[in-house]
Amino acid sequence: MNAVVLPAVPRVLIAEADPWSRDLLKQVLLNVRCDAQLDVCADGQQALELLAAHPYDLVIVDWELPGVDGLNVLRSVRQRKRNPPLPFILMSSRNDSVSVREALPLAPSAYLTKPLNMENLTHRLQELLLDAGETVACAAPSLVPGMTLSVYLERRRELADGASLMTDVQTAVKRSLNPNGLDLTALEEEIRVDPQVTAVLIAAANSAAHHLGVAVQTLPQALHRLGTGQSMNLILGLALKRSARLNDPLLADYAERYWNLSLHTAEYARTLARLLDLDQERCYCAGILHRLGDLALLRCLEEWKQAGGELDEWEEVGEALAEFSAAYGSALRTRWRLPLELRELIAAVYQLGGGVYSREALVMNMAGQLALLTEHEGVEELAKSRTARLLKIGLPELMRLRKK
Repeated sequence: MNAVVLPAVPRVLIAEADPWSRDLLKQVLLNVRCDAQLDVCADGQQALELLAAHPYDLVIVDWELPGVDGLNVLRSVRQRKRNPPLPFILMSSRNDSVSVREALPLAPSAYLTKPLNMENLTHRLQELLLDAGETVACAAPSLVPGMTLSVYLERRRELADGASLMTDVQTAVKRSLNPNGLDLTALEEEIRVDPQVTAVLIAAANSAAHHLGVAVQTLPQALHRLGTGQSMNLILGLALKRSARLNDPLLADYAERYWNLSLHTAEYARTLARLLDLDQERCYCAGILHRLGDLALLRCLEEWKQAGGELDEWEEVGEALAEFSAAYGSALRTRWRLPLELRELIAAVYQLGGGVYSREALVMNMAGQLALLTEHEGVEELAKSRTARLLKIGLPELMRLRKK
């Protein structure tokens, strides 16, 4: 039997219909082989076309692909009788013995059931893509010669991964585990303060693979729809991405400020919603997410520095935030397809548009104004505002809110 010779730089095909699962697979694989050349697709026909056009060193395919399913993709690969056989990982939500027996004659390198076990997947990838004891290190991508910060940020806007993590997600998951598995209620309490985790889980729950009619607008709804396994995988997968945590002290300080502003807005919104018998969780989520653009921009500034770009201290960071934050937030909310109702509440934090306002929008606007008040500023003027009048909230109620 011939020994398998691993390629210097492997080429890998990932075929997965769900965009968030696809992104998770990509991050786990790059964590094993950061130098891998990746092709990704969302349906079986495209997978077959890519397989016909390129020589791959590993293929990872979901059985439940639209059009040509993953099992038939595997069958097509095996009919070519490559020697040695092309390594092929077949994933499926089917864990019954009939399905397993159907796949085994086609000799997949691994048959992994969903939700994926990240540790098992990582181990399989290491076996297939690394020699024993080998590790691969990759430098941060370098800047194109002559690239300016403004052009860099403009180009990154539609590709940005969102905010860096503001919580330790590995610790959060560990704290939420018990002998019976992952406690979603406990997990929610651990992660609800993190804007990136909240946004990603809501977006993933609303993706095509999970959409069941009613849009998910809160973190508890997202966790319930995704379930324990996929929720945990998505959360842990976020920690694998580049710049998952900010290391630059200046940028981390900026992020801390915006995070605290988000937390204060969310808490004020939840309290006001409770007082007015409105949807507390929806208002809280809108508050947590309203500074997502600022936090995403700070992450891109860190990547700029990692790539060799220069960044003046306070002035240039402040200018970049003023110019690009709103556009980054809008782009993320649109690309991640966050529900329109939730986006409208986020927008209300900044200003109220013309026309009739929902009471929840008024709550978000009031919460945003309260969060911006400094310790020494009074609330007398806020009590006279149009938002306060429409909500029928007076100075005594606002004073009590500030003391909580």
